[in-house]
Amino acid sequence: MTDSARLVVVGGGLAGCEAALQAARCGVPVTLYEMKPVQFSPAHESQDLAELVCSNSLRGAGLGNAVGLLKEEMRRLGSLVIEAADETAVPAGGALAVDRHAFARRITEVVEAHPEIEIRRERVPRIPEEGTVVLATGPLTDPELASDLQARLGEEHLYFYDAISPIVYADSIDHDVAFRASRWEDGEGDYLNLPLDRAAYGAFVDALVGADTVPLHPFEAKLYFEGCLPVEEMARRGPKTLSFGPMKPIGLVDPRTGERPHAVVQLRQEDKRGVLYNLVGFQTKLRVGEQKRVLRTLPGLEKAVFARFGSVHRNTYLNAPRQLLPDLQLKARPGLYVAGQIAGVEGYVESAALGFLAGLHAACALRGEERPEPDVTTAHGALLHHLRNARPKDFQPMNVNFGLFPPLEGVPRGTKKRERNQLQSERGLAALEPYRVAVERLRGAA
Repeated sequence: MTDSARLVVVGGGLAGCEAALQAARCGVPVTLYEMKPVQFSPAHESQDLAELVCSNSLRGAGLGNAVGLLKEEMRRLGSLVIEAADETAVPAGGALAVDRHAFARRITEVVEAHPEIEIRRERVPRIPEEGTVVLATGPLTDPELASDLQARLGEEHLYFYDAISPIVYADSIDHDVAFRASRWEDGEGDYLNLPLDRAAYGAFVDALVGADTVPLHPFEAKLYFEGCLPVEEMARRGPKTLSFGPMKPIGLVDPRTGERPHAVVQLRQEDKRGVLYNLVGFQTKLRVGEQKRVLRTLPGLEKAVFARFGSVHRNTYLNAPRQLLPDLQLKARPGLYVAGQIAGVEGYVESAALGFLAGLHAACALRGEERPEPDVTTAHGALLHHLRNARPKDFQPMNVNFGLFPPLEGVPRGTKKRERNQLQSERGLAALEPYRVAVERLRGAA
């Protein structure tokens, strides 16, 4: 790990793979360390790199939202993750969803085939003391490595708990009950919907609240990321919470009754073949037996066969504005760049974008070149600005959103949100072009 001309990337998730490939495209030799199959995290099972937990992890695809802008910027910059996602996409309405297994396999093939990248399947229990390193170990960082990082920082990590949704087999869903539609869209739509009347909804909420959950360890605080609350936690916040959240029926009509249901459960296609369906917004920490019992009380899921049960896992991240330099280097260890969710962003897309930036910044440092800087009106620039300028006292991981961007100027008061978002995206893509040219110059000079 001490070759001064070589970049070491620790972690083979989306951020690590993106960092490794972008540095390699700039002519920098890379050693990528991935602990699988020597050791698996609680949420992973495949030996492939860049393994996703669920299919729609890449979220909205249009320019009417900030994550859609971020993905389009990544696409124009030559992101490995977005290239693979486009190649393995499955239907999901206005979202970019992928076949998880095909996606991970494609990224693994590209990284393995690059002549400048060496992959080592080993655990890295400690932060390398020398050399240029990108740390991209993700929210489930190996405990020994996390402890070493904690000791180096001199303060405890912040953390929260993130849950994943159950997946059921399509042929175990009652298709006489389920109807296909997307909220507010004409035609069939890309989601299966299970309608509930008021009584069925009330019974389901009662069952959730009374179900047995997997207990946290005594030393672990109940800190959940608000954007991904367990479904039973939402139910405990009030009987109407779910009907205004993942089970909201707005924009949907049950073709059997011609009326809007009191609530719905939406199921999203998980793979290209349509064999698996994910219960949208039903991330949970219920015990496995309780998941079977409670979820099979839902109309249409009485005979559900589960391909994967929901679970809970720990997400570890840094206090970015306190611990990181503007170029994503760790203040306590010059030459160590931090990428992905551990750097203080939330979401696979944001993590991959930080991997892109960290890999590029490290490559520039190794080549002795000035790093290009994305404008703050771009999604990449807005994310960096947030990590640099958020309040350290109450810092939490953040998805990209237009609230992180500078305000639009010259837009008439009363302009609709959708129009403002579109203008934000147009401004960002225009500002991206000089950055894209600078990135291409770095690759061309390799």
